Amino acid sequence: MVRMKRMTRRAFTVTALSALTVAAGTATARGGPHPAADARGRSTVTEMRGMWLATVDNRDWPSRAGLSAARQYGELVALLDAAVRCRLNTVMLQVRPTADALWPSPYEPWSQYLTGVQGGDPGWDPLGTAVREAHARGLELHAWFNPYRIARHADLSRLTASHPARRHPDWVVSYGGMLYYNPGLPAVRAFVQQAMLDAVRGYPVDGVHFDDYFYPYPVAGQFFDDDAYARHGGGFPDRAAWRRDNIDRLVREMAEAVRRIRPGTRFGISPFGVWRNASSDPRGSDTWAAVQAYDDLHADTRTWVEEGWIDYVVPQLYWNIGFPAADYAALLPWWAEVARGSRTQLYVGEALYKAGDPAQGPAWRDPRELSRHLAFAAGHPEVRGHVFFAGTEVAADPAGAMARVVADHYRQPASPPR
Repeated sequence: MVRMKRMTRRAFTVTALSALTVAAGTATARGGPHPAADARGRSTVTEMRGMWLATVDNRDWPSRAGLSAARQYGELVALLDAAVRCRLNTVMLQVRPTADALWPSPYEPWSQYLTGVQGGDPGWDPLGTAVREAHARGLELHAWFNPYRIARHADLSRLTASHPARRHPDWVVSYGGMLYYNPGLPAVRAFVQQAMLDAVRGYPVDGVHFDDYFYPYPVAGQFFDDDAYARHGGGFPDRAAWRRDNIDRLVREMAEAVRRIRPGTRFGISPFGVWRNASSDPRGSDTWAAVQAYDDLHADTRTWVEEGWIDYVVPQLYWNIGFPAADYAALLPWWAEVARGSRTQLYVGEALYKAGDPAQGPAWRDPRELSRHLAFAAGHPEVRGHVFFAGTEVAADPAGAMARVVADHYRQPASPPR
């Protein structure tokens, strides 16, 4: 997560924090999903309770590359079982982390995060198995794709010889020590959709999920897309507007294709939590974020929600209540207002990984911080649930923050929203 500039602004008061602590155990009495039961005593709560399961760099699963198929399977089902124990109902599994695949794709190589060798056959079908095992446990499985990232290094020759990026080097941009497909090329947009939709055609996934990586986060240097802009940028006032249109097209086209290929499968995105600061746009949030999705990632996330192009949005509100540059208590109401009246459902991305980490500041050393988030969100009916980053912390819960959330807010099972 990108660090924020530390600037003084109105902080959440100690009184308000205390009130949220008291409210944590009784949030459902004030708003949000209401525990209830049908005639047979079964829970009828409906809300998103999700977790991300990241495979890039073996972040959550598999624990390391090169494990046997049996070990990989065992680790996967253990993480799904952890989701069930925490009364979650949805898993966002990263199945295309770096222009590769966790299923036998005819378009892209097997992921190196399985065998340690890009293109190496792991001897089983992780995505197909994940869908089956998730459904057997009453969990939804959303296939999580990264559209444009090719490699977390800048050496094209390190990719497997059959990799599409090696066959089409003109599609590739090297930036910040990594390789990316150029979003400004129509051929790239068509190809990445084709590659991702192969999984949608082949597997009964409950959702298709993008994260916050569109144009890359800014680092030193220039993202060289001069030729693409010269060929395809006519009619736009500037390069930034053209780049935003490229991403808008990807989102709209992908949404239409998912609905056409597998009706009932939802398409959602988890963007960076700040669309724009109010200092940049009066419609923006009361924040002082160093990164703004609209300006830096060229992702007009607000428009996607207001126009209903996506079925759900999960802004990554990875800051504590009272954080000066990006206060959770300022951002959540802003997103609730954006979602109000839209067909797009609002869930909130929660930084479980920060809980107990001394490097994250005193608020995150309190295991009740995330429970306060859910208590605060319960007062905003537009919020239909929460998604936690990430699977490792859900399973291990080193700070006890997930246990606190379960005790305070997840006493009964819940069905995911439809």
